Amino acid sequence: MSPRPFVRNLTFQSNDLGKEVTIMLAWSPNVDGLYEDVFPIVWKVSKFGKSGPYRATATYTAQLAFSRAQVESGKVISAATSVNINNSEKTILTEANEVYHFSTPQAGTAGILQAQNHTGSIQEIAIGFVNKGDIMPTPVLYFNDVGDGSRVTAKFTPVLRAYITSDYEETSILRGQVDTPAIWSQDLTGLAQNTVWNLSRDASSGRYTITHA
Repeated sequence: MSPRPFVRNLTFQSNDLGKEVTIMLAWSPNVDGLYEDVFPIVWKVSKFGKSGPYRATATYTAQLAFSRAQVESGKVISAATSVNINNSEKTILTEANEVYHFSTPQAGTAGILQAQNHTGSIQEIAIGFVNKGDIMPTPVLYFNDVGDGSRVTAKFTPVLRAYITSDYEETSILRGQVDTPAIWSQDLTGLAQNTVWNLSRDASSGRYTITHA
């Protein structure tokens, strides 16, 4: 039996920041073909006001899933179907009478997730995670133009980064590197279940930092 997936509850907070700012949270995958065949997806976009207290929360559950992604205007808008999957497992996507279906995951290559496209046509596939109570996964990585007979493989480590930018919307596909450096980066596997992070701004330099509360 697989161990129960861990949960990470993140809280970001500020107080009298001095300037209104938008924080974007996006995943930082270490995968082959990044920004060519596979693309990170924006997770959260939150605004923090100039004065007074502000707070934003985000929950990640380490239950991964493959989905057949539906993309519109550069965003993953929904999943047509999905299947929960664990490390070292593989699944096959098929189609019959315009109904798509992922097979029950089987043992695969150690340490990686794998999905094969046996639908007879090109597909868009995403890897995501499933929080408690959700039916469909929150997308994390997007694979475009997956040809029939080909497969996608990934070794996903939940490294999350925070950026100061208002240029992106939630579930947007990042086609290239974010044009501003990350101010915070954490591998969620190494965190406690519940953590609180303070967003602050240096009034003289204008630089933002996120530190453990």
